[in-house]
Amino acid sequence: MSIQPGTSLPAFSLQDDQGHTVTNKDLKGHWTVLYAYPKDSTPGCTTEACDFRDNLARVQSLGAQVCGISRDSLKSHQTFIAKQSLPFRLLSDPDCALLNPLGAFGKKLMYGKGVQGIIRSTFLIDPKGVIRHVWPKVSVKGHVEAVLEVLAALQKG
Repeated sequence: MSIQPGTSLPAFSLQDDQGHTVTNKDLKGHWTVLYAYPKDSTPGCTTEACDFRDNLARVQSLGAQVCGISRDSLKSHQTFIAKQSLPFRLLSDPDCALLNPLGAFGKKLMYGKGVQGIIRSTFLIDPKGVIRHVWPKVSVKGHVEAVLEVLAALQKG
């Protein structure tokens, strides 16, 4: 079950792809699109990351930043960023310290079998650190466009 809109982003302390510590306090002051994805360099995750990359100027024009999160290592994130020219940071959450409270880790179907893993989800966080919109069980195609529409609508008030 995903965390509900209106809830404060849970406190966390994770490393980004450069080894810098990022906390929930670091995300305050601007809108953040935090997207949880299963694995670096896999087809769906690459498509999603590249879609955010290709639309980053539009996201930024609405005053927001993009941040990805998965259980992958810093080295894996660095390789993924370099290979796909990703201009945003990726957080490493190997122990699901943030993924679990967000409801982005749990039982899901993969090739018809029930497995534990990251549930592709996106969270729109306002400048005060409050989750304003949740996309649970994201389908990659058209997702970034949907995020942009909601971000624009929320900013209009």
